[in-house]
Amino acid sequence: MNATPVRRIGRRFPDYGWSWPTGQLDLLLKAALLSDEDAAAACAARWLDENDIDLVSFREHRLLAAISDRFGRKLAGHAAHPRLVGLQKMLWTKSRMAMREAEPALKAMADGGADIMLIKGASRIALNASAQRGRVAHDIDILMRPRDMAAVFDILRDRDWQIASGVSAQYLRTRLASLRSMNFFKGRFGDIDLHQLGYDGSQTSAEDDLAIWQRAVPAQFSGVAVFVPSPADRMALAIAHGGLDAHTHSDWLVDCAVAIHGEDVDWDTFLDIVGRRGLAVPAAVALSYLTFEIGIPVPEPTMARILEMADGVGLSRWSSVLQAKPRTDFGGLVWLSRGLAKQLRLKRKKGRLQQEPPAKPWRGRPAARKPQAASAPLVFSQAIACPQTTGDMMLEITVRIGVPPVRRRIEMEINDGGEHIARLRAMAISRSGRERVLHFRGKVTLDGARVALTLEARPSRQFREWNDAATVAAYGALPFQLLSADFFPVG
Repeated sequence: MNATPVRRIGRRFPDYGWSWPTGQLDLLLKAALLSDEDAAAACAARWLDENDIDLVSFREHRLLAAISDRFGRKLAGHAAHPRLVGLQKMLWTKSRMAMREAEPALKAMADGGADIMLIKGASRIALNASAQRGRVAHDIDILMRPRDMAAVFDILRDRDWQIASGVSAQYLRTRLASLRSMNFFKGRFGDIDLHQLGYDGSQTSAEDDLAIWQRAVPAQFSGVAVFVPSPADRMALAIAHGGLDAHTHSDWLVDCAVAIHGEDVDWDTFLDIVGRRGLAVPAAVALSYLTFEIGIPVPEPTMARILEMADGVGLSRWSSVLQAKPRTDFGGLVWLSRGLAKQLRLKRKKGRLQQEPPAKPWRGRPAARKPQAASAPLVFSQAIACPQTTGDMMLEITVRIGVPPVRRRIEMEINDGGEHIARLRAMAISRSGRERVLHFRGKVTLDGARVALTLEARPSRQFREWNDAATVAAYGALPFQLLSADFFPVG
């Protein structure tokens, strides 16, 4: 790699210094990352002087855990030290409980022959168990090979892990090939993010999707044999997941620093990943901050090449710089501009992977005429008798639903045992809370042996506990009365 001078980084938009952390977030990061112990401790003490631990968000709590782990009793003279220690213990306990909940499922995956790659915070803990004191990992992020997705999905389903989106297991299993990731939870603390691909749809590279496995490093996680990404991949993943998220969390920068301090980053590989994944701008923001504000030694040729790549992406650089800026620094115009930039990035995503057949839901419409049916108790599930015929048929369904006085989605599904047939969706725009009569129409395929289909209400998302009336009203499954269900020939 030819040596190239590193240009000066400006603090004005659209240069990368405009998106560096500032103010209280900058203080926390410097307390966690500065190599000078006295300077870092001074940053920690100043932050504790100026802030109340009980009033800040989970973003700050994650960094405070790292700071407490770093300094231990060196901050014992500060009035906030007991609260800081208590916070770290609480976060450590939650992380440990999340790991304990996930361990049996991970062991079953490994015993079944699946390759498990831990990414994000879990990968740091797999490489260094003591890192759990300072790296919060309340969810376990797992990257799987596509060939293992169905088996791993069945393992989680059979062990009563709940699908966070609210859809049924039957529905999701038919769509596994089309999903980049999905979230599961169990009990009070269990939280697993299952990834088929490590990057989102705006950062695709089929070649690198294979190469990340070739570069992976064996490790152990709670006694289970796993893989973790190479140092270059850990940095690239941290930047991809955190660098355009307005510092919703900021310990991804700590993850980058840990990888660099290990002194085994293959910088040529890192540059190749950044180029393939289109990560040059968030990488320029992150590495320039770590280099010039924190003093972490990124090789000059690497830094120069990153800046050269980022400078050459055109106007999309503006969009990425906006998305990288910490949300605590937003003014009104920045909020608006960043929102527009994020929507443009989401639009550029390739979205779902190819899927067969297309998963087009049946859309509910207000019924033109209400069927003459006596009122009956509302239910969450109802059988629909099937005609003894074969081939494609049109099925028309009319249901009565009591809708709470909130704006929300109405979700239903038609399933047959373990097989998904159709997803039914409607929107309740008005907050009137009145009863709705909805009509759905779609095509089904009958085999002559099927006796009945099951129409069931679904929540629009899942929660660990449904003990809040407002949550139930906004997201819970809505009971219904099936007024009519008629099959007609197609055409």
